[in-house]
Amino acid sequence: MHTGGCFCGAIRYEVSAPMTGVTYCHCSKCRRWHGHVGAYTAVDRDGFRLTEARGLKWHSVSPTVRRGFCVECGSSVLFDETPDPKISICAGTLDAPTGVREKAHIYTASKGDYYEVSGELPTYETFPRK
Repeated sequence: MHTGGCFCGAIRYEVSAPMTGVTYCHCSKCRRWHGHVGAYTAVDRDGFRLTEARGLKWHSVSPTVRRGFCVECGSSVLFDETPDPKISICAGTLDAPTGVREKAHIYTASKGDYYEVSGELPTYETFPRK
């Protein structure tokens, strides 16, 4: 069991299923949403449960994508795309120890011009299709 939440505690959650490795998203939308690169893990929906949602607000990005954030402290917490079987969690909202590790960088073709992507993780210019 893992737990997490926003900065002020108005959003709290539990994760009872295995989480994916952390994917760093460099797209312009994630950079604007987070103030820098997005870092997400994901879990099957039935392994995710909100235990406190009084601060949760959803921002619709498209007909199939919405981002969950706290209206009280402003923390970015969730990324939800239907019909994806998983819900994505902003990795920085997990309580330690997280048990997750890095997986990949995506959308590097649209990364910011103020930093470089380095290291040995797989890097994709767009979203990798299986």
